[in-house]
Amino acid sequence: MKTVPGFTLRPLGKEFIITAESIKQINFNRMISLNESAAYLWKEVNGKDFDAETLADLLVGRYEVDRETALRDSEAIIAKWIEAGIVTE
Repeated sequence: MKTVPGFTLRPLGKEFIITAESIKQINFNRMISLNESAAYLWKEVNGKDFDAETLADLLVGRYEVDRETALRDSEAIIAKWIEAGIVTE
């Protein structure tokens, strides 16, 4: 999968948001908010091919988390990103 072009990660206080660069990509009914870990993952894979294994590797490499938990969390965030329309399969 890959991130959809035209979205930018921006800091907002202690959180991060994904904003659209083009008016046609904006859905005012949904704000895409990311915590620090999700923002880290987005920065690392933005514009690259990735899968849940890729995200899990990143999480294990940066945080004290076991592989099983990292993979489960990676699959969950990918599902949310697909639902939000910021990642394509």
